[in-house]
Amino acid sequence: MFRALASLAGAALISTAVVVLGAVPEAGAAPAFQLPFPCGQTWDGQTRTDHSPANAVDLNRANDDGDPVGAAASGRVSRVDDEGSISYGKWIEIDHGAGYTTRYAHLSAQRVAVGDLVSPGQLIGNVGTTGGSTGPHLHFEERLNSTAVKIVLNGSQILYWGTRAYTSANTCAANNPHTPQAACGSGYQVIDWAGLGSAGTVYLLYNAANGNNCVTTIKASSIGTASAASAFLEVEGQTRTTDSGSYAYYAGPVRKAAPGSCVRWGGSAGGTSYTSPFEHCG
Repeated sequence: MFRALASLAGAALISTAVVVLGAVPEAGAAPAFQLPFPCGQTWDGQTRTDHSPANAVDLNRANDDGDPVGAAASGRVSRVDDEGSISYGKWIEIDHGAGYTTRYAHLSAQRVAVGDLVSPGQLIGNVGTTGGSTGPHLHFEERLNSTAVKIVLNGSQILYWGTRAYTSANTCAANNPHTPQAACGSGYQVIDWAGLGSAGTVYLLYNAANGNNCVTTIKASSIGTASAASAFLEVEGQTRTTDSGSYAYYAGPVRKAAPGSCVRWGGSAGGTSYTSPFEHCG
């Protein structure tokens, strides 16, 4: 299977809800940024003129050390860095297309790799106090063409200057402690994904070292409680392999090599399903 992201046009959907495909905004379109935490959580955001950069926000809530951090919008991970005891410490940058990026700093853990595609709200790391931080919090930035701009969350600009509470309208995905990379194993990178409404996300991953593809469905609702979920992978000309059952966190992983062939992949959760066309050929 070719490891580069193929076109998603013409994808076949079998679903009771709208399925959102893994893509970044078209040129000129601003992403629909959300608070980088799971659905329903309330965080205090502080802005101040002496912040570096001034348009960044520091996000806090009680006992937040280790809390999950989710992607503010879909995109591709462009940087995963560790500056030690100075500056951002452990941090992540996501490229959302059209010149927009986001940065997440002072993390205690980084859960993605450069090149990974991420879905909205997907777990990417955990709140910490690394780098030049004096206590646990998330330093968050929105950038346009490499310049930090005033932050917009859920369609509204945050307060400058001062402190205000914000409630997340992001997905619940980061509540799941399992990432697609962890489900599939070492060496796998997310190359495609499809949203299953509020129930979860199905991911296609590829391992360049062994040539295997992997599909897993990560739940975003009823997390920790067994409920119906599935994941499947089909190499063109071969029999489809499906993992289906009642799972607490994720279905799969389903792994297959597809040298010189296309693959069809998908899964289900919460009554919503996705089936791709044959794609990612190589």
